[in-house]
Amino acid sequence: MGLEGLNFDELAGVSPSFVEGLYRKYRENPDAVDASWRGFFDGLEATTSGPSWQRPGWPVITTDAVTSGLDPTQMTIADPNHPPAAPSYSRKPLSSDEIERAAGNAIRAMMLIRTYRVRGHLAANLDPLKLHERELPADLTPEFHGFTAEELDKPVYLGGALGMEIATVNEIVAILRDNYCGPVGLEYMHINDLEERRFLQERMEGKEASIQFTPEGKEAILRKVIEAEQWESFLGKKYVGTKRFGLDGGESMVPALEAIIKYGGADGVREMVIGMAHRGRLNVLANVMAKPYRAIFHEFAGGAANPEDVGGSGDVKYHLGTSTDREFDGISVHMSLVPNPSHLEAVNPVVLGKTRATQVNREDLTEHKEVLPVLLHGDASFAGQGIVMECFGFSGIRGYNTGGCIHFVINNQIGFTTSPQFARSSPYPSDIAKMVQAPILHVNGDDPEAVTFACKLAIEFRQTFHRDVVIDMWCYRRFGHNEGDEPSFTQPLMYRAIRSHPKVSKVYGERLVTEGVIGENWVDEATDSFNAMLDEEFEAGKSYLPNKADWFGGRWEGLGMPADPETARRGIVSGVKEKTLRSIGEILTTVPDDVTIHKTLGRILDAKRAMFESGEGFDWATAEALGFGTLINEDYHVRLSGQDSGRGTFSQRHAEWVDQETAERYTPLHHVTGGRFEVLNSPLSEYGVLGFEYGYALADPKTLVLWEAQFGDFANGAQIMIDQFIASGEAKWLRANGLVMLLPHGYEGQGPEHSSARLERFLQLCAGDNMQVCNITTPANYFHVLRRQMLRPFRKPLVIMTPKSLLRHKAAVSDLEDFLGDSHFMRIKSDPNAPDDKDVKRLVLCSGKVAYDLFEARDAAKDKNTTIVRLEQLYPFPGEPLVVRLKRMINLETVVWAQEEPKNQGAWMFARHYIEECLEEAGVGPNRPDYAGREPSASPATGLAKRHTEQQETLVAAALGHSQGKK
Repeated sequence: MGLEGLNFDELAGVSPSFVEGLYRKYRENPDAVDASWRGFFDGLEATTSGPSWQRPGWPVITTDAVTSGLDPTQMTIADPNHPPAAPSYSRKPLSSDEIERAAGNAIRAMMLIRTYRVRGHLAANLDPLKLHERELPADLTPEFHGFTAEELDKPVYLGGALGMEIATVNEIVAILRDNYCGPVGLEYMHINDLEERRFLQERMEGKEASIQFTPEGKEAILRKVIEAEQWESFLGKKYVGTKRFGLDGGESMVPALEAIIKYGGADGVREMVIGMAHRGRLNVLANVMAKPYRAIFHEFAGGAANPEDVGGSGDVKYHLGTSTDREFDGISVHMSLVPNPSHLEAVNPVVLGKTRATQVNREDLTEHKEVLPVLLHGDASFAGQGIVMECFGFSGIRGYNTGGCIHFVINNQIGFTTSPQFARSSPYPSDIAKMVQAPILHVNGDDPEAVTFACKLAIEFRQTFHRDVVIDMWCYRRFGHNEGDEPSFTQPLMYRAIRSHPKVSKVYGERLVTEGVIGENWVDEATDSFNAMLDEEFEAGKSYLPNKADWFGGRWEGLGMPADPETARRGIVSGVKEKTLRSIGEILTTVPDDVTIHKTLGRILDAKRAMFESGEGFDWATAEALGFGTLINEDYHVRLSGQDSGRGTFSQRHAEWVDQETAERYTPLHHVTGGRFEVLNSPLSEYGVLGFEYGYALADPKTLVLWEAQFGDFANGAQIMIDQFIASGEAKWLRANGLVMLLPHGYEGQGPEHSSARLERFLQLCAGDNMQVCNITTPANYFHVLRRQMLRPFRKPLVIMTPKSLLRHKAAVSDLEDFLGDSHFMRIKSDPNAPDDKDVKRLVLCSGKVAYDLFEARDAAKDKNTTIVRLEQLYPFPGEPLVVRLKRMINLETVVWAQEEPKNQGAWMFARHYIEECLEEAGVGPNRPDYAGREPSASPATGLAKRHTEQQETLVAAALGHSQGKK
């Protein structure tokens, strides 16, 4: 077994005297000590005093050889055809001094090796600018571990560590410094899994371990570096003063990314989903994604800024994405670069969600081999943005795991103008990755071979263990934050060093000339050839005509944009057959014999059975389950995630039944034939999870993807995703999305954070038919809006203000017939006890839960001249059906908008102008509506029950004209 049978971590602090005691037991009876120690003593004796036996091919070691300091590599080799005999235990035992010395040196050598594995990266040659030269830590010296000068050239037993049985201390140190303190510094000893650590050790350690590429490989790496450099230089000359957030100083990333494609493809990767911020994006688009150079030149000339060309508002060049296929060694890999805003790491969860959906569609959830997420980060944002931590948190969670993401940090050693010591509290920006025990490869960006090697090792590790990996490439920004910036204002020393620092191509090119790989003129010829091609592409860009948007290809085939204006009905029949509904209802209410459910759940299921028997009283949760089940039955898929969504925040959903005896989960909708259903209790995250679900919906329009907030206000934590992706992604990047957001909303005296989903914020974002916002009041209408979302031939994000008290409100129920036949989603809902339209003098318009308070108060007052109309969809505003209703109210005198929210919140500010237009078009009633609701407030709601009740009664009375309302 030898020394390698002992875990180095277990040997920390082991004293020679302790080993001496074990050795005495071993001498008396070898079986009296643990097998790993027995192997250690077997090997130790063989190198100090035992007979001439060794494993086949090992040097034959004698006591004289060890004590005389002879070079063990010059010794004779044992005959590999004659296995070693078992060691004899009858020979003369070693003296206490001899065993203490031998054991002590072996253990000290172990600890020296272990220290390099843990801390060798601290002495690695990482900074191209040499601004952060670090002294060799004391514990990486042999003296620190107790070796005297006389012992440095004497052999020490290693038992297979570093691939050797014996070596001198000087040899050990030389190998370790070469392995761990060169241009690649590896952090991996924080990883618990022994196999993962061994995997990395085998590829980093040993006398023969080195970064090796063929001459052809080295030429290919240098060529990509030259292309990356010259691309930036060309843009800088042609578009002086234009921001491009160039990669200057970090060009080694380009051949490294190609290595991920090449080696990933060889190991099974068939799709890559990439996300990155600004820096180097144009370079990645051109030199990694192979976007035509002429297309990018066309965009620089303003081509992409014309909405008529791109079908939307457009965006700056360094936010755009693309997709392409790259082929290496006959293997094609499809790649998509996801567009993103300026919010740094915001694209991360989108990439992971899109990756997960693609893995599901490829049936790659077991191996996670075919679809690979790659995220490129800046050093300051990687350390500073909490979304990075949220995304690392997904890496091992059911429903969110993508089998490992490769993270590439472009470590500029600065964030805009802020130096690292003022931007983070950890030594490296990558330290956050230790939370998931990801290996971290720090690498010098001036060594393209080392960066490419790091990426090769990263993809090999990811494909083997399906875990996250981080590459931290130390480089610099040659021109500051952007090309118009003056970085010397704040970093004079750094930029003094940068001005005199040679480009990567020069550093690496001279190295390859010295190695004899290329000739003296090779770099100049490659540079001239590439620039000549760019000149041709630049001229071609002047007449380049972009293809139409490609956003409805692949799984989006058959879908498109709605042809009619945003105010048109665009409805679709979403009712189902009664037989279908009842068969799904049976699945939802049948408890298998081997499942023991909670007694309260039993009563809930009894109530559901009664609904199907009577055809009446269908509540919100049952309607939702029927909506999901009928879509699944029609071969759509449903994915619902959120905080505690399985049971439901208000114990209303019970999509999963937990066996009270075994704690195993039973999911009724898994037994509906057709598509997939998954309900996930997400991590306690809004920003990351909402971004993940947006990315999932981006990749799969055949899945109804829903994200549910525990309370509507909690969506505040995901506002960047709402503003930058959900509301504007279609206009900016031509990417449709059908994500549904479920946001519990309603004023019930529960305080500011449990009342409002901030309806006003979503409505303020509505324009250009970008999304849908609904505040629904009946179970059947909820059923239909879910089905409508998938049955129509286009996708738009859907935001639903979902109820709380209405989940069990006796009046908020639907009948079986409301789900059947030609029924569909109703954008406006009429008053169930409405007077004839010709008798209506007062019209109260509202949305959401307040309608039931108004019904109750109006009916109690026996008011026969007031009708209440609910706007179930607020955007696109249902002006067409509202005008039809208004025209029938020929005696209308007063129109009131009633809402629970304060006047500066809710839908009032948004809806009033649409209502005025409808009144004008209908030609009836007043010119404008009155307002009935809470007074303007900085806080969404009160947390005092008495005050809430008073406010609610006042606004209801004002809406109905029973007291003086606020105008």
